[in-house]
Amino acid sequence: MESAKKGHPKGLYLLFVTEMWERFSYYGMRGLFVLFMVNALFAGESDPRAIASNIFGSYTGLVYLTPLLGGYIADRYWGNRRSIFWGGVLMAIGQFFMFASAMYYQSFELAKYLMFCGLGLLILGNGFFKPNISTMVGDLYAPQDKRKDAAFTIFYMGINVGAAIAPLWCGFVGDTGNPEDFKWGFLSAGFGMIISVTIFQLLKDKYLVTPEGHQIGMAPNSSVETEMELGTPVETIIRGENEKSRSLFEYACWIGGEIALASLLFYMGGLDFIGSMIFSFCIILPAFIISDRSLSSAERTRIWVIYIIAFFVIFFWSAFEQAGVSLTFFADKQTDRTIFGWEMPTSYFQSFNAIFIVVLAPVFAMLWQFLGKKNIEPASPVKQSMGLMLLALGYLVIAFGVRGLEADVKVSILWLTGLYLLHTMGELCLSPIGLSMVNKLSPTRFASLLMGVWFMSTAAANKFAGTLSTYYPENGVVKSFMGIQIANLFDFFMLFVVMAGVASIILFLLSSALKKMMAGVE
Repeated sequence: MESAKKGHPKGLYLLFVTEMWERFSYYGMRGLFVLFMVNALFAGESDPRAIASNIFGSYTGLVYLTPLLGGYIADRYWGNRRSIFWGGVLMAIGQFFMFASAMYYQSFELAKYLMFCGLGLLILGNGFFKPNISTMVGDLYAPQDKRKDAAFTIFYMGINVGAAIAPLWCGFVGDTGNPEDFKWGFLSAGFGMIISVTIFQLLKDKYLVTPEGHQIGMAPNSSVETEMELGTPVETIIRGENEKSRSLFEYACWIGGEIALASLLFYMGGLDFIGSMIFSFCIILPAFIISDRSLSSAERTRIWVIYIIAFFVIFFWSAFEQAGVSLTFFADKQTDRTIFGWEMPTSYFQSFNAIFIVVLAPVFAMLWQFLGKKNIEPASPVKQSMGLMLLALGYLVIAFGVRGLEADVKVSILWLTGLYLLHTMGELCLSPIGLSMVNKLSPTRFASLLMGVWFMSTAAANKFAGTLSTYYPENGVVKSFMGIQIANLFDFFMLFVVMAGVASIILFLLSSALKKMMAGVE
């Protein structure tokens, strides 16, 4: 035990590699997805960028919504391990459907059908994979182990090793300027997912254990055995077993509420079907969880902290995820990508953020550990406020870089590089800290489900990101967002400066109250 506490358990590095290859698969496909739609599948449409933006927003939104389903099934029935395995299998099949879509892209109806089948499998598979692997990172440690923030930062570096390599390789074979070649990038992403699942299955029994040597992720997280192994107080387990059941009438009421709210947003709110579904789930499902009668007062208070911070995270990711849409358009058409006579593929920009994270994640992990030893480490809400402010600064930099820019003029690659550097620093203040916070604050029996709620905020953000990207200015058309006129790139980027900056300030002002609500955890 003493030696284990000096470093990190080997299971962390197994999860690191498993997630690395899964993220290779996800980001390899994502780096090509918008380019495939704009330059191949929908190239003959009148406004392929708008079509691509809406599909991208719906896809990435649903990718982060289905972890609620996967988290619930893992908590109640399957456990983490089985969920991760089957989620990985579904995602691998989905990538091969994307390969088939790109192979037959000239047969529009067939290619579109294959693409949507592939996206559906990727969305469902990610729902089982994503929340469960993140939950298992925390389960490798004792409940009050102070190494958790550093562990999630290391795990986050694994995510970004995969995200860094993926666009470079998949862009090299797929983003060649020839629409025929997109299929090779999607095929590579499929093989990456197979590697991820294979490594996990071969090594999970040996390394995925608690500090006491118990296997983790075998039984559902809501089972009595799992809760006792992970240190849940006996009285809490007994209360949960006695009170956690809900009547069929209650379930019917919640389902009815979801349908009613989604219908209201669709028919009166002007949202599309997927947007209505995502945003209504973001309201109904957190309410469903917080109303559970088995929750103690302290547990309910801590869950409220997760909800409040998750709300602010929406503003972060809706601006950050422009990397996959509007910033890709900007990189493709208005960034000078020529380096010593070689024109860098647009998809390579998808690696910038991930490369910066691989470099900076160890620095941030050491920084939090150093500040923790000095008892001056900022509370999680303060770190996340810092992340939002760094995001706003990134957009402020590029806003001034494009001020007065003509539509046919390209800017230096350094402007986007500077933006991605600042955004990476913001991400390291917000995302891995958020994963650690959710793990520490969640009652054991709701661990994966609440991780799903955390990702649900990213679902709303990604859908919102796709909507915001449709306001990207082009052809001299002035667009209006909530009464704000967007006539040029400066106006467009300043929208994100204001949004992230205001959210940062409000979260900082709330941080003292949130820290009190987290008493006993930080």
